[in-house]
Amino acid sequence: MAVPILKQGPWLIASIQAALTDTDVLRLQDDVMVQVGRFRSRGIIVDVTSLDVMDSFVSRSLRGIAHMTRLRGAETVIVGIQPEVAFAMVQLGMSFEDVHTALDLEEGLAFLQRQLAREPDAGGA
Repeated sequence: MAVPILKQGPWLIASIQAALTDTDVLRLQDDVMVQVGRFRSRGIIVDVTSLDVMDSFVSRSLRGIAHMTRLRGAETVIVGIQPEVAFAMVQLGMSFEDVHTALDLEEGLAFLQRQLAREPDAGGA
């Protein structure tokens, strides 16, 4: 099942609607990278609110997306990690320590806005 990726101004929003197979995760990774280049996106939000389980492959792949997009000049924010998922990730030693996370879509968008305002060519300080 393909993950829908919406363009919202300078941002891309990928909203995961259901559990993903490994193939789905790899397709998401490819689709995000193509769209970052096509739309010259400054930030990506990956909404995982619907996931009640996140295995190590999905976790590693989301970190990979964040690292790849950062190399392309865009920040990635993972939003909507459910409490049970966060608990299980910590228990299993999985983390997003070098990836931005936010409680929900609204906070993720606010974070990206702040990041954009900090960029020298965006008029920020």
